[in-house]
Amino acid sequence: MNYSNFIGIDISKTVLDIALLTMEGEIISVQWSNDRTSLLKEFEQFFTEYNLKKENTLICAEHTGHFGNKLLDVALSLDLDFWLESPYDIRHSQGLIRGKNDRVDAVRIAEYARRFVDKVRLIKSNSKAINQIKHLHTERSLLLQDMAKYKAQLKQEDGFLDLDYFKDKKKRILKLTSCLQKAIKQVENKIDEIIKNDEEIQASFTKIVSVEGVGKQTAIATIVATDNFRKFENPKKFACHVGCAPFSYNSGSSIRSRNKVSPKANKNLKTLYHMAALSILSTKGELRQYYDRKIDEGKNKMSVLNAIRSKIIHRIFAVIRDNRKYEKNYTHILA
Repeated sequence: MNYSNFIGIDISKTVLDIALLTMEGEIISVQWSNDRTSLLKEFEQFFTEYNLKKENTLICAEHTGHFGNKLLDVALSLDLDFWLESPYDIRHSQGLIRGKNDRVDAVRIAEYARRFVDKVRLIKSNSKAINQIKHLHTERSLLLQDMAKYKAQLKQEDGFLDLDYFKDKKKRILKLTSCLQKAIKQVENKIDEIIKNDEEIQASFTKIVSVEGVGKQTAIATIVATDNFRKFENPKKFACHVGCAPFSYNSGSSIRSRNKVSPKANKNLKTLYHMAALSILSTKGELRQYYDRKIDEGKNKMSVLNAIRSKIIHRIFAVIRDNRKYEKNYTHILA
């Protein structure tokens, strides 16, 4: 992609700071309101005023959660080349930085886009269904956390509070957790409905849950995290994102360490794949035999579990690639 103009955008709740870095090295800074109607108008006027063309202009912004949803929707509706990058990657690519304000941050994002344009990962037209599932999945996690919090509180206080007071409190908490359970069920039903009504997502979901050890929630989280397998090119990169890929830590003769996974991982996905690995160990099968064999060889239990998590990820990507359900005794037939 031959980009000559780079737009960096610093996102906040109400305003967006824009920095245009032109092919001549000129920097133009403006500020827009963070609402869809204004953004549609501002983008069109901005491209016209500075004679920008869509095909040679790259827009880059930090991933800031839901505050960037309006910008993302508008950019996709206008068919603009849009890159959402990790704030961590942008911040740690620029060396020692002194001072901070939104206008300067927008310029730094534009400079990052120009410097690392060879690593660009454009946001495709994310289906509405994927976005809906993503928000519902997050809502479900929050509801589950609240319910677990209240249940844990009752368990800890049982027998340590005045009996009459505890009985009254327990009734109130149980009413609350009952409402939470109903809300969780409603969210899950809505996710099921969205999956059922989207052929592409339904096809991916059916293949993923056919893999041994993989349940419904792991499948949903994987579809969301991979944008239905458009975001990650191969299982190794996704395994790194999940926190299943070990890295070496060696430097000369002073730093020596065994290979270990990086703490920079998606903790929710890592937990789900860990539970999938434990599920496999509870049944007889190829991966259970693999686990027993490695333990007998003296391997660390967590290292072997990590390897099983990675194998599950590779199997998921394989069934998506081959467009078929997982078969335990699959035999490859040569053409």
